[in-house]
Amino acid sequence: MQFHDVTVHPESDRLPREGQLAWKIASVAADPVAVETEVAEMIVNRIIDNASVAIASINRHSVISARAEALAHARPGGATLFGMGPDRRVHAEWAAWANGTAVRELDYHDTFLAAEYSHPGDNIPGILAVAQQCERSGHELVRGIATGYEIQIDLVRAISLHKHKIDHVAHLGPSVAAGLGTLLGLPVETIYQSVQQALHLTTATRQSRKGEISSWKAYAPAHAGKMAVESVDRAMLGETSPSPIYEGEDGVIAWMLDGRDALYRVPLPSAGEPKRAILSSFTKEHSAEYQSQALIDLAFRMGRQVKSWDDVEDVLIETSHHTHYVIGTGSNDPQKFDPHASRETLDHSIMYIVAVALQDGAWHHVKSYLPERAQREDTVRLWRKIHTIESPEWTRRYHAEDPEEKAFGGRITIRFRDGSVLADELAVANAHTLGATPWQRADYIRKFRMLTEGIVTSAEAERFLSVVQALPSLTARELPELEIRIDPARIEQSRARGIFGFQPA
Repeated sequence: MQFHDVTVHPESDRLPREGQLAWKIASVAADPVAVETEVAEMIVNRIIDNASVAIASINRHSVISARAEALAHARPGGATLFGMGPDRRVHAEWAAWANGTAVRELDYHDTFLAAEYSHPGDNIPGILAVAQQCERSGHELVRGIATGYEIQIDLVRAISLHKHKIDHVAHLGPSVAAGLGTLLGLPVETIYQSVQQALHLTTATRQSRKGEISSWKAYAPAHAGKMAVESVDRAMLGETSPSPIYEGEDGVIAWMLDGRDALYRVPLPSAGEPKRAILSSFTKEHSAEYQSQALIDLAFRMGRQVKSWDDVEDVLIETSHHTHYVIGTGSNDPQKFDPHASRETLDHSIMYIVAVALQDGAWHHVKSYLPERAQREDTVRLWRKIHTIESPEWTRRYHAEDPEEKAFGGRITIRFRDGSVLADELAVANAHTLGATPWQRADYIRKFRMLTEGIVTSAEAERFLSVVQALPSLTARELPELEIRIDPARIEQSRARGIFGFQPA
């Protein structure tokens, strides 16, 4: 890897294109380096993972709405939509929108955490949609996805967005644009313009993840993917973009991030170096914010040792800065203790998550969030006894470069009314690469079968699994088969009508 110093440059000292971060990202995307077998296999795992959570959310309101908008933009030979089969096609940017929303809705796919947060699986819907519409092969799709993961993860390693209350999808717009550049074999100049425009169009505040969290949380990455598709299209037509978007005196760093005196060191692969970043990411065994994964596993084993929840006086979670301030009591969000809060809010409340995990010894993507579960009186009493604090040691381990040191968990201490204490800690989730039961292909397939059971027929599930596991050898004509067909009677349609669904009299 090469580390690139990124600083603000005034117009009086304009930075040459070749020195700009967007150009360097574009150069990585244009590098024809081969994808390693291990990386290609993980890409297959993550496509299976995305399909699992997308199908499980097929009839959730946000997904229904996004699908309705996409279906209003039909295009013969376009891209497919989850659940609609290979023959129902829409414009690629609208497939990126609808499929991206379905993937993100349950907050149940892969993650990478460093200076910033990310769900790099969000790269896949936009890149896959364009691959289908532009008749690219499975091999080309693998190359594009490898780039998308690489660029997003490298940006996440170096540049914090949440510190300045900018939403994490600001790293996703450029990464999807870069991935599309690789997929389509575009020249550096075109990818450079695409990356800049995609970043320009996808910077927004983190209010989408604060307080009473709305349905936009699912749409935000889909919007970034859609903007990236449109940005690449305009760049291919010869249009240019705000430049230099990162280093300019009125650019993103100067006014949205660390300011005119900023210095970021961004790692990117050297020329000819394989793109391996996807291997540093990790998926979720449980449908909740990633920082809760290890704490859920820890709560399972601790909960079995508690005889009566009314005997509990207090529960303390010592954890990292990110966990404490984003999903813990450090957020100062009263909604995180509200039994009537939305699902989106509850899955960003470690206090709620730990309470339910302690009591149930299990976690379910639907049952654990039902109103009757959140409003259970003994759960509410326990929930309100839980609080978090930041531990400098857990924060240090969260940011550690050494994978043996890196940790996303914490320590739970349960204090009982009789003065006794139960304490334990867990650094990484069981499913993590370094966890007790690191996930392999069979685990991704098991998750797929669990989440699609009762929605997809067994024959259709097996057909999809057979196709996706042959991904690197799929032809362009076979790529639309990376779709799942659901009985139309099982797919809910939007009862509302918006602008796109308007029918003239």
